[in-house]
Amino acid sequence: MPNAFNFAASPFDCLTPEEQGLVRKNVDIAYFPSGKVVLDVGAVPTHLFILIKGYVTQTEGEEVLATYGPDDTFDGRGLVAGRVSSRFVAAEEVLAYQLTHEAVNELIARNATFGALLFSDIGHKLNTLAQRGDEHELQSLTLARVDATYLRPAHAVSAQTDVISVVRLFQEQRTNSVLVTGLPDGQLGIFSNTTLQRAVLDGRPLHQITVGEFASSPVVTVRPSDQLGDAMALLLRSRVHRLVVVDEQQKIHGILEALDMFSFLANHSHLITVQIEQASDLAALEQAASQITRLVTLLYRGGTRIRLMATLVQQLNARLFERAWQMLAPPDLVRNSCLFVMGSEGRGEQLLKTDQDNGLILRDGYTPPADLDAICQRFSQALIRFGYPECPGYIMVSNSAWRDSVSLWAQKVRQWLLLPDADSPMHLAIFMDAHAVAGDARLLDEVRARLMELAVDNDGMLGRFASVVDSFGQQASWWARLLGNNHGTPSLNLKKEGIFPIVHGVRSLALARRVVQTSTAERITALVADGALSANQGAELTESLFFLMGLRLKAGLAELDMGRAVSGDVTPEHLSSLERDLLKDTLAVVKRFKALLHQRFHLDAL
Repeated sequence: MPNAFNFAASPFDCLTPEEQGLVRKNVDIAYFPSGKVVLDVGAVPTHLFILIKGYVTQTEGEEVLATYGPDDTFDGRGLVAGRVSSRFVAAEEVLAYQLTHEAVNELIARNATFGALLFSDIGHKLNTLAQRGDEHELQSLTLARVDATYLRPAHAVSAQTDVISVVRLFQEQRTNSVLVTGLPDGQLGIFSNTTLQRAVLDGRPLHQITVGEFASSPVVTVRPSDQLGDAMALLLRSRVHRLVVVDEQQKIHGILEALDMFSFLANHSHLITVQIEQASDLAALEQAASQITRLVTLLYRGGTRIRLMATLVQQLNARLFERAWQMLAPPDLVRNSCLFVMGSEGRGEQLLKTDQDNGLILRDGYTPPADLDAICQRFSQALIRFGYPECPGYIMVSNSAWRDSVSLWAQKVRQWLLLPDADSPMHLAIFMDAHAVAGDARLLDEVRARLMELAVDNDGMLGRFASVVDSFGQQASWWARLLGNNHGTPSLNLKKEGIFPIVHGVRSLALARRVVQTSTAERITALVADGALSANQGAELTESLFFLMGLRLKAGLAELDMGRAVSGDVTPEHLSSLERDLLKDTLAVVKRFKALLHQRFHLDAL
């Protein structure tokens, strides 16, 4: 056996030196001329093939299922089943290693990771990848447990304790907060230095004021076993500075202070939040906005999960947009309107800054300022300063078509749904992802509720909406582009080929089932609970979406490093063999999902 076997390629990169020796003893080289059938349907396989040179296509009938290139492996599933279910043909001259069936069985018995990467579905492969010791996820501090960081001792006082006594406790115990028991609502409360300021401003002597009068209740809690990344997202979402750590038996383990946690994580997201909160003008907000991309880079290189990164970015962006709107819009307008974002920002799936997609809902009966248009123009310009380009389709608050009263918005979505024109499916899809960032969120909830009331089980209407899933389909050539076997199109657009079909397909099922959640992952969870998707389909779609988002982020960060505009396209030859393997799996998941959508919405009949 040649010494050139590439043990850096998946799944062989997880083998021990002894297991690599087993491979060397049981492998040979085979040659197949162009057009030669390597494996045929019904054959009993005797070897696992690892390509050295050339390409092999896998077909079922007239349909090409996959194309394999150098360092790719096939047909592991045929080995397990004992019979080949597809046809494998050399698309050009092929040179390949042949590893004996017996050696493969022994490797599986010795090394569970090898078996999982070789045979499992996409969900199991990604889970196995996450558990491998040489991957970033295990190095990421955001995956550490809450009780792995410093927890401050929790001091408790009764609600009848006077403020002076609590201040003495602050000084004696060197703390800045106490838990408060015995509140009228029966909940646990908290009294902190911030609350003390409100008590001082009350004007009464502090020894006559009880902490129960000013305690914040209920407290925001987290479990000792929760991950720090989830605790960080909870802090940002709840807008509090500390979490009470409580286990399943309601035992209090201590207080997790924001500064302590962020010092532990050292990823600067807390500093960005503080910058946004303390900003006094748009220039200060612009400085905070410039740090968000840097944060994404740090989190990605630290191995933070894509789903968590997206949640954190959504929370930071929402607060950034809210503060900018509050600076530019008069308080009366803020109170009587709802500013919302849409698209990937609304779904919480945006990682790097992309085009603006936002709108404004006004309360029925409210008369907005005469200079509303100028206010909205300034807001859009501010976002451009923050790094969010103008939307090419002008889906922005600066466009009067994207700001209206609740009643007029309801009429608009009704027309998009029931009386569509050429742009209606796109507009409806974008609006379905709307997420409130400032003002009265109930206004958006009201419009969304009216939309869901209209979402009857009408296959014609739903089919028109779902048919957009095929807008970017180039199914005939994506396998070739993935393997770099098409010199005219070396890159692959992950958004068009994978992310959009998942997002819009799930969105279409969500509309049919009246699912109100806006994130794709939450919609999938709801659809699985509703029976519209099986648990396995839901897991495959979720894992595939976040894998594709991760690859797109990796490519985008590389483009930023080179001073290029972010496209998010990937060049297959720059991917590792494991990434290429997983990408083929995820695109196969997308293909199966589109077939399900065609069947569910009768798209072939449209």
